[in-house]
Amino acid sequence: MSTTHGAETPAALNPGAPPERFQRKYAMLSTPDPNWVRNDNFHNSFLIPYDDATEHALKHSAENGMPDIAVHPGQGKFLNLLARTIGAKRILEVGTLGGYSTIWFARAVPEDGQVVTCELLDKYAKVARDNFEYAGVSSKIKIVVGPAAETLPTLPTDEKFDLAFIDADKASNLTYFLEAKRVVKRGGVIIVDNVVRNGTVANPDIDDENVRGVRRLLEHIKNDKEVDATTIGTVSEKGYDGFLYALYL
Repeated sequence: MSTTHGAETPAALNPGAPPERFQRKYAMLSTPDPNWVRNDNFHNSFLIPYDDATEHALKHSAENGMPDIAVHPGQGKFLNLLARTIGAKRILEVGTLGGYSTIWFARAVPEDGQVVTCELLDKYAKVARDNFEYAGVSSKIKIVVGPAAETLPTLPTDEKFDLAFIDADKASNLTYFLEAKRVVKRGGVIIVDNVVRNGTVANPDIDDENVRGVRRLLEHIKNDKEVDATTIGTVSEKGYDGFLYALYL
C-alpha cells in the first residue's frame, strides 16, 4: 500500500482492515498516480472485506501465466452491486480470463440464476473453472469456449439476459455490443470496459486497432435510437480508463 507524502495507510486509519491484497502488476495503459492507488486501498479497506476466493482467483490465474488484466476490486464490487440493484437473474459476460469478475457476478444472481461467460482459450477456461469451484459458484456459471464473434450468435433469444459485460478484445467491441443487444432484454444494461484508454480514444494522433474498436462503437451508439449511454471515466490502481454504460430502451 502506498504511503507517499507521509499519509497513513488504510490499516492504520481503519484497524481491522483486510490484509494487504495479493500484489498485482497490471498491463496498464498508463502508470497510475500513487494517489490513485492509495485512494483505492483506503476506500477498499472500509468497503471491500478481504475475500479468500477472489484473491485465490487472482493468484491462481497468475500462477498459470495469465495476463494480469482483470477488473480491480472496486470495479468488481461495483458490478456485483449493479447486478443486485437491478435484480439480475441472467448475466452475459464476454471475456472470462481467470473468472475474477465472473465470481462477482455469480455471487449477485440468485441460486437459480446463471452467468454465461465467453472465453476464447481452453487453457484460460480451465483455470477459470478451477477458480469457480474454489469459490463455490460453479453451479451458476456456464463457460462458452471459442471466438465470441462465433459463439455469441449461437446463444438463443428465448430467455433474455438482464445485464451484459463486455471486456474482451477491443477491436471487436461493436460486434460484441450488437450481439449483446440481440440477447439482452429491453430495459437491460450493457457495459463495455476499457473505453477511455488513458485518453487515447479522444486523441486524433492515436490510431491502433483497440482505439479504432472503441471509436466504431461510439459512432454506432450515436445513431442507435434503441440505446441510451454514457461513458464513466475512472482512475484507479490500474491507471486512467473508463467504461461505457448503456441502457437498452
